[in-house]
Amino acid sequence: MKGIFMGAGLAVASLVSAQAQQAAVRGTVLDAQSQQPLPGVTVVAPGTGAGTTTDASGRFVLELPAAGRELTISFIGYNTQQVRVPATGHALTVRLEAAPVSLQGVVVSGSREQERRTETPVAISQLSPQLLADTKATAPYQLLNKVAGVYMVDLGAEQHMMAIRQPITTNAVYLYLEDGLPIRPIGIFNHNALYEINQAGVRSIEVVKGPASSLYGSNAIGGAVNFLTKQPTPLPTVGASVQGDNFGYRRVDASASGTVGRLGLYAGGYAAQQRGGWQDYTDFNKQSWTLRADYTFSPKTRLIGTGSYNYLYTQTPGTLDSAHFYSRTYQSNNRFTNREVTAVRASLRLEHDWSPSQQTALTAFTRYNSTGQLPSYYIADVRVNGAYQSSTGQVNNQSFHSYGALAQHRADLGFLNSRLIVGAYADFSPSTYYARFLTIQKDVANNFYTGYTDTGRYLDDYKINLSNVAAYAQYEVQATEALRLVGGLRYDRVQYKFSNNLSGSQTSKKASQDNVYNIVAPKLGLTYALGPAQGLYANFSTGFQPPETGSLYSSRQTIELKQANFTNYEAGGWVALFERKVYIDLSLYQMEGRNEIVSLLQADNTTQSENVGATRHQGIEYTLTYAPVPEVNFRLSGTNVRHTYLDYSEVVQGRNRDYAGNRMVGAPNWLANAEVFYKPRFAPGARLGLEYQRVGQFYTNTANTKTYAGYNLLNLRLGYRLPQAVARGLEVWANVVNLGNALYAVNATTNQYGTTYAAAAPRTVTVGLGYTFAAKARE
Repeated sequence: MKGIFMGAGLAVASLVSAQAQQAAVRGTVLDAQSQQPLPGVTVVAPGTGAGTTTDASGRFVLELPAAGRELTISFIGYNTQQVRVPATGHALTVRLEAAPVSLQGVVVSGSREQERRTETPVAISQLSPQLLADTKATAPYQLLNKVAGVYMVDLGAEQHMMAIRQPITTNAVYLYLEDGLPIRPIGIFNHNALYEINQAGVRSIEVVKGPASSLYGSNAIGGAVNFLTKQPTPLPTVGASVQGDNFGYRRVDASASGTVGRLGLYAGGYAAQQRGGWQDYTDFNKQSWTLRADYTFSPKTRLIGTGSYNYLYTQTPGTLDSAHFYSRTYQSNNRFTNREVTAVRASLRLEHDWSPSQQTALTAFTRYNSTGQLPSYYIADVRVNGAYQSSTGQVNNQSFHSYGALAQHRADLGFLNSRLIVGAYADFSPSTYYARFLTIQKDVANNFYTGYTDTGRYLDDYKINLSNVAAYAQYEVQATEALRLVGGLRYDRVQYKFSNNLSGSQTSKKASQDNVYNIVAPKLGLTYALGPAQGLYANFSTGFQPPETGSLYSSRQTIELKQANFTNYEAGGWVALFERKVYIDLSLYQMEGRNEIVSLLQADNTTQSENVGATRHQGIEYTLTYAPVPEVNFRLSGTNVRHTYLDYSEVVQGRNRDYAGNRMVGAPNWLANAEVFYKPRFAPGARLGLEYQRVGQFYTNTANTKTYAGYNLLNLRLGYRLPQAVARGLEVWANVVNLGNALYAVNATTNQYGTTYAAAAPRTVTVGLGYTFAAKARE
């Protein structure tokens, strides 16, 4: 009997021992800076053959043999960590630090699915959470100008223009996205649209350079910029900060995030204002807030709801003439121009993993936007034989509601390790627009506009039912171990149903009409791996741009417009050298446009859109990152470009002028941005960054007789996150933009009366204080 009990005891002990030896280890992997979950992280137990990856919430479960008491946590773009599994069996929380030299890790904007940057045959750059945290930007241009080939022009109060594989332009050749959804519908582009984004709610930014219409549709020509919103953090996190500068800018940020059971919540945003700025008449108020909820029904099914509210009211001073610019007299010649914007967006996304190789995502979305303005750029002087007669202007408003859906399915196939992505998109956006005529009073002797009278007479008053339906497919195949081929095709049907509310003597002479555009956009690409950290890519892509509704139907627009089409050829590559201390990324492209739509500055300071017969855009983009030691990180991003009219002429003073072969207006020949960050080992949490920006010479008129020399700029960034033992989560920083107090303009244009300048700020010092509380994992 005693032997029976002993045998039973040994059996139970063996069973308990086996269970202990094969215990499940659970954990969560976060970005150390943002506390955001990291999906797709590799978790392995060295020497055991056990391994897994984190899910969409950054969580993992690993059956760990007794021999595997240590885990290796690795992810592209982050430093690998070795983690000891606690004997208690408690869940792990691992925070990965961004690597000094990033291999441009995992991106989503190349295919709307997570994939390695090195498997995406397009020029795509990522601004990481670490870079966002180190920069402490007060406006998006301070981030986007770090990307090779990107020049975002700061017009103040978060207003802007852009140049990505295009000259500096207000035209609809860029697509701005939030979590893969366009923030505005086709046909209602706004070059200022990024003031409709909550900067504080962004976890990372991805920039696709060149045409991406085969995936995203219209306007994705020069580039597509995708802002990815912050996710709920697995652990409770609360943060707040205040900052201000020496010119009356003040801003407060606040956020809270956490997960309870299956529900994760994030809420965050900021309120900013400007009072008494360096430039006359530039006060503004801005509010932006985001709410996101993630609900996990099961490990295979997730529901994500996101909503954002953005409001901006700003005064608009206009540009400066040469005398005021070079004398640093930053005065406005009016006291009444303004802009007021309300932008609300909401979306609901359902994701389901049918299997590890099959996923479906369904997204429903809605938008509301109202943009009202009394714009300075529509104030015009009426002259007869050069003699001043009177001044005119307008007040206008454009509003729209959007209702839409996006459906996408991804299938990883066994054949040649291939992947098929298919999707459908629908967007219905009724919109209204009106513009009323103003008479402007002017003090001619002092060139100052003193006031205005609203005549009540409508220049425009119309409604448009705007619809866009599309279907797309992308197929990727691993032809060989090194060669990956990608093909894509998208069909769009775009319809504008225009109804004119004016009649009789008020008519804008635009008849009610129905404009339909049917567009097919293909692409082909390949990547070729030359090794684990080097490769090549090439692609052919196309882009399209129907005329904007504001150009088609405005009474001011007298020139009939056609759809613009673009073809793009590019090749490039990447390589990591010297044990990955050096990373180089290179792209060469040539893009040609047919019927490209450009804005022509008229003699009365107004603009008119016109098709250019043919244009050519050529350039080389390059990024070099170098980290000789972990404490020092150097980056150089640049582009050398040539934008040319191939077929274009204008009628000037009654004569036809042929400008074929001329450089395009507002096209800097060289853009460069270099930065060095020093994070001393002897002072953990401290950082010092010095940034250099170069904008090269460009022509300010189509005749190429006037130029602006461009500028050089130095920026300094200092910050210190106090060690946790002292004051966990407390951070202070100071940024100095235009360290040398240079006189420069972010843009310049010339008409028959001279050159006007969009002046940039003198030396600006911003200081800030923030505190973030991130709960520890429960022991």
